[in-house]
Amino acid sequence: MVGSFDVAQALRGGIRDRRQAWDFVRDFAAAWSAPLGVSSGAHEAELEQAEAALGFRLPVALREGYSLLGATRRDLTGNQDPLLPASELFVHDEFGGVLVFRSENQGCAFWGVRLRDLDQVDPPVFVQSRDGWIPFLERASLAWVELVLSETLLGEGRLYNACELPAELISELPRWFTHVDFPDYPMWTGMEEAPVRWFSAPGKLLRLDGQDDHSWLHVRGRTAADLQSIYSAVPGQWACGYSELPEADELPFY
Repeated sequence: MVGSFDVAQALRGGIRDRRQAWDFVRDFAAAWSAPLGVSSGAHEAELEQAEAALGFRLPVALREGYSLLGATRRDLTGNQDPLLPASELFVHDEFGGVLVFRSENQGCAFWGVRLRDLDQVDPPVFVQSRDGWIPFLERASLAWVELVLSETLLGEGRLYNACELPAELISELPRWFTHVDFPDYPMWTGMEEAPVRWFSAPGKLLRLDGQDDHSWLHVRGRTAADLQSIYSAVPGQWACGYSELPEADELPFY
């Protein structure tokens, strides 16, 4: 399964419910990192303490997400815009109050659920951007899937690279890789960065941030051979040269 796992194939038809989201997270973790175990999620006592401190119950989907995969698995949740530990959940006073569960790595943006939506089983998630709080994804379980994909993509190691694609190459991406059946969503940097779209092939993961000329394409391979095959398909100006596989601190994060 590890060598043949393809995100687009696994998500064909989209994510219809929470169970499918959690099944994907388990399968993806096992294929791209290491299987989830009991220690991967937050314990019930930790969630109860967080709820006591907040003064309200967490929505079902947030509870399930933390129980399955909390902040201890930094390989899946803590490389660029980390998931907060349950003990660090807090309420942002803007936008009528937002329960924040994820933060941009320098605190420039937050992801969360509006307090008025806490009664929903799988409430929508909003992201704080320079345009204010904007819709991110329509269900928290989808946000967990996006978290795991993005934090894995942007993880440490020498199997990641990025380049700015001209419009003519952006239009060619669906010919080289399969578009993942996942909802479009905006970057935290603002609506002009929308839409973010995912592409994949077995052992290859790609995220295109925007559709305008010279939008950034971020890529990761499961192996060096997978990454080299992306280079062969996409003749872009890569942040690190073809002859050397990139280090995480050499990348153009923003």
